[in-house]
Amino acid sequence: MGLVRDRSICLRKTEYSETSQILTLMTRDHGLLRVIAKGAHRRTKAGASKFDGGADLLDVGDAVFTDGTAKDLATLTEWGLRDGHLELRRSLRGMYLAQYGAELASLLFEEHDAHPHLFDRLITTISELATDRLEETFLAFQLDLLREAGYLPELGHCVECGRTIGRESVFFSPASGGIVCKNCEAAAPDRLVVDPRLIAMMQNLLRLPRVSGAAQRLPRLTRHQTDPINRLLMAHIERTLGRGLRLRDYIISSRRA
Repeated sequence: MGLVRDRSICLRKTEYSETSQILTLMTRDHGLLRVIAKGAHRRTKAGASKFDGGADLLDVGDAVFTDGTAKDLATLTEWGLRDGHLELRRSLRGMYLAQYGAELASLLFEEHDAHPHLFDRLITTISELATDRLEETFLAFQLDLLREAGYLPELGHCVECGRTIGRESVFFSPASGGIVCKNCEAAAPDRLVVDPRLIAMMQNLLRLPRVSGAAQRLPRLTRHQTDPINRLLMAHIERTLGRGLRLRDYIISSRRA
């Protein structure tokens, strides 16, 4: 079995033994991969290591791994760290958002399904989450991630009757996959009240011009605006996947619920 090299982001890690790791990597040209790094923490007496001491969450590196889709677990043979995102690790909120983005990327796509533009976007987003523009940066990335995966909820028309939604009061139904007008609210028992201005905000973010896939001229947003949207999108994602998200309580604080 041949070996290939690809730029990678570590989305998830599990310490497998004293010296080894099992990693979920998002690679640029080979999609999601689960790999085992045997001896990841092992070093020679001179201090050398073919894995740079092991990969950490959100690390970006050059990975060399076995090329093949027959096995569930590929073998990582080399790992060269390129970016450990040290600035991001000084921001607790930024780290939570970055790890949540990694969780979503690992769940919304199939293994070996490459999305190179989204890979580049994730690297850029992780870096920007270390700045004071983190709330709007992450929300724009989350919407694009859902659109790329084919799971973006319906935000322009009532999912029950198809009527175009304007500025009137609306609801959001995770089970139905989008917004529901006031006339159809009885058809959506799981409906959540939503401010129509937040729906308009998401629509505007999706329409912004792009450069290399990244949205330009993002508006400045606060958690007062992004928390309710993140809560709706979480409910939609959990309903779609049929499972809870590990980081949901770290993204939406209980006092804001």
